[in-house]
Amino acid sequence: MSDLDEFRDMFFVECDELLEVLATGLRRMEDPLSDKETVHGVFRAVHSIKGGAAAFALTELVTFAHRFETVLDQVRSDRLKATSQVMSVMHRCSDCLSDLVSAARQQRSPDPQKSAVLLVELEGLLAPEEEAPADFGFVPITIALEEPDSTEFGEIYNIRFTPHADLYRSGNEPAALLNALRKLGEATVQIDSASIPPLKDWSAEEPSLSWQVELSHSGSKDEIATVFDFVEDCCELSIERKAAEMHPALDQAPLDMEAPTKAAPTDEGAATPSTAEGTPSARDGAAGATIRVSLDRVDRLMNMIGEMVIKEAMLSQVIRTASLNEDPDVSAGLDAIRQLAGDIQESVMAIRAQPLKLVFQRMHRIARETSDATGKPVRMVTLGEQTEVDKTVIERLVDPLTHMIRNSIDHGLEDALTRQRRGKPQEGTITLSAAHRSGRVQIEVSDDGGGIDRARVRQIAEEKGLIAPGLALTPAEIDQLLFLPGFSSKQEVSALSGRGVGLDVVRREIMALGGRVMINSVEGKGTTFSIALPLTLAVLEGMLIQLGDQTMVLPITAVQETLRPSASMLHSVGQSGRLLASRGELIPVIDLSGVFGLPRTELEADDGILIVVETDSQRRAAFRVDAIFDQRQVVIKSLEQNYGRVPGVSAATILGDGKIALIIDPEEIVLSSSSDHNRAAMVRAANG
Repeated sequence: MSDLDEFRDMFFVECDELLEVLATGLRRMEDPLSDKETVHGVFRAVHSIKGGAAAFALTELVTFAHRFETVLDQVRSDRLKATSQVMSVMHRCSDCLSDLVSAARQQRSPDPQKSAVLLVELEGLLAPEEEAPADFGFVPITIALEEPDSTEFGEIYNIRFTPHADLYRSGNEPAALLNALRKLGEATVQIDSASIPPLKDWSAEEPSLSWQVELSHSGSKDEIATVFDFVEDCCELSIERKAAEMHPALDQAPLDMEAPTKAAPTDEGAATPSTAEGTPSARDGAAGATIRVSLDRVDRLMNMIGEMVIKEAMLSQVIRTASLNEDPDVSAGLDAIRQLAGDIQESVMAIRAQPLKLVFQRMHRIARETSDATGKPVRMVTLGEQTEVDKTVIERLVDPLTHMIRNSIDHGLEDALTRQRRGKPQEGTITLSAAHRSGRVQIEVSDDGGGIDRARVRQIAEEKGLIAPGLALTPAEIDQLLFLPGFSSKQEVSALSGRGVGLDVVRREIMALGGRVMINSVEGKGTTFSIALPLTLAVLEGMLIQLGDQTMVLPITAVQETLRPSASMLHSVGQSGRLLASRGELIPVIDLSGVFGLPRTELEADDGILIVVETDSQRRAAFRVDAIFDQRQVVIKSLEQNYGRVPGVSAATILGDGKIALIIDPEEIVLSSSSDHNRAAMVRAANG
């Protein structure tokens, strides 16, 4: 990889961070309590993208970003109010800017029609004076530099800054860099008027403006140099420490200079990516030093950790076989290896863990596009954006969440007139939230629409032959019909729905991640879709159990307690059903050997062990097993990719003796066992 390719990759990484700042800032601007700094941060993000794009001759990106920042400049100077109409255009421009960056990264041509339409809309937002002809003569201008972030003083640095013509061509501006210096401490800025040639000798191709800055800064010289990282090859720069002294506050009068307005553009406040709001910078000391590492390297490390867990289990098996487990030295050494493996695994998982913020931000765009397509006004609220999940899980969440957001808007929310008749705000609300619960991640998509019309859902399922007419179903089982392949409540095919592809895809994709999708709907109030996911797809804490001659794994997150029941605790129901009386509650007993078709024994009071589990949907059951061996970490191996789907099983693992053990899916087993044969068949069909 050449140096240019490396710099290009770095630019696009910075663009990802700046686009995140942009999207977050635009949402904050919609808050009536937002301040000017929010607008400045948004402006700086767009300007930094433009400056970097100009360095790589990305013409379409530079053109669009320039017009976008011009409108933002009018907003921050109070010449344009950030009304809902203006913010709608801004959000779509942010989406378009993201598309242009993606096209440039993939070296493909962007869609010119989309950007052209938005450029016209941006043009319409500009105040008339913005289009006045430029005055190319020398006129006095005043640039009010922003106030510094801190009043702390430190050492005095003398800085001389002389831009070359390439600095202006690349879209960078001296005023932005001087503003960035003011954020490092108290500064006095003076233009070197002696360097300005007479008007008859002036040339835009050879700018001769130069500034002298005296800066009081408590940090290092390198931190000052960071401000000029993106322009160091197109300017003359010297930074010298004068002395380490404290001094009184300096005069903060605006900077007066005489300059040709053509040679030095007057839009200000931009910063390089390293100084934009929300991105790493040299002065973010609290954040600590960071490095960028290829994800492939982290994946290889995670795979090696998984293999180490397997080898540790094999070593434990050998020690038990050799009857060395009673030796205190051997036992202590094995415990130390197990502890070390666990610590390394947690550290690697922490490296792979990423907040859901980026995925949630993409859902704002999906909501806006679906709102425009359906004509339904929508407000989207996100909660728990900083909830961390394994990167592999995050990457595979985009499509399911996209389906669910579109479904909630298209099917869940009523139109504005209907909402008004029902006493609701005309603007519907979609809430996307995430939180850690019991070792898993819970993601919820909620709407305040009309809820599920269960009579209509049942009618459609019967008409399409998805269920038998007259089948007795509970409200929860009717809701599960939404996940049947081919189910659709739309009579006409549109760009959003009507083809019978949607929630069944969501169910399959979430199940492939080892997760579950649940529905809770109240008619007239709205619907909530809940997704429960594992924190990682690599390692699972499980309980090893025996069923007949098979060893299987039960996820420890589902286990509530284990017990040997007495005769008084068990009650018969029907011909073969059993209930466990525990702490004033009757819990259904499920014989796992029978579920998996293994040789089963008659359940007696003193025969077998019961494991009380609670599923993600808060259902409880008591699993009957023959024995419990151990509790340990196991490495998850996909069963569907290597073999095929097995009912009641979510994945597989390799034990210490080299044998394969299946990982039980408590949710599916409890759900299937809670209904009669027809209902269980319906649910299994819904599960794919």
